[in-house]
Amino acid sequence: MFELKIDNAKYWRDCVESIVSLVDEGMFNITKDGIGLKAMDPSSISMVSFFMPSKSFSKYSVEKNAGIGLNIENLSKILQRTRDGEALVMRDVDNKLLLEFIGPGSRRRYKLQMIDVKKSVEKEPSVQFDAHIDIVGEPLKDMIKDASMLSSYIAFKASKDQFVVSARGDSGELEELHEKDGAFMKAANVQKNADATFNLDFLEKMVRSCPIGSHIGIDLKSNEPMKLNYNIGDSSITYFLAPYMEE
Repeated sequence: MFELKIDNAKYWRDCVESIVSLVDEGMFNITKDGIGLKAMDPSSISMVSFFMPSKSFSKYSVEKNAGIGLNIENLSKILQRTRDGEALVMRDVDNKLLLEFIGPGSRRRYKLQMIDVKKSVEKEPSVQFDAHIDIVGEPLKDMIKDASMLSSYIAFKASKDQFVVSARGDSGELEELHEKDGAFMKAANVQKNADATFNLDFLEKMVRSCPIGSHIGIDLKSNEPMKLNYNIGDSSITYFLAPYMEE
């Protein structure tokens, strides 16, 4: 049994949006420390790892650890109906998740059926990354949009002094270079040069929910899955994406 309350329902909505961009169903693990989820996208090309600490809630009552499987697309649709000034209470009732929106003088209740999740993920990929880049979110979103005009893939190359983004397609090529400690790169720790190519559609979905003004961390190792992470308030969202390998 659990009962959780968030004073700003839109905060939970935004967190769920960062998950549903890649994953249609998943298992939320509720412990005394907070709510976590790890799930693969249906194609198994990407993974999302999410955690919201208990301090993000104004009420956090958990009798014992619980795992609740949900259709995240349906959860997202309900949360899209959040209105200004509403709080949200969530509790488990008869194998359903009760979502109660509380506004000034009003209450709305939805019940969402819990499900058996087909594919569960226990841990994150184990990769010894060679490069970590800390970058501003908005320029990265712009670069991904620029690259998508020319290609379906984008290449990242990190060295001790530079971070290079490139894309190539039938209609043309793009290359964008950023120096360490410039306006775009806020930090870099490169033990060894790293480069890999990734699917643009997945990357666009990953960065979509990054709040304005936030930084995004990128970890790279040549021709290995990348790690991309940022925070939404107190919550952390981490993605892993397999590289594109030319046949």
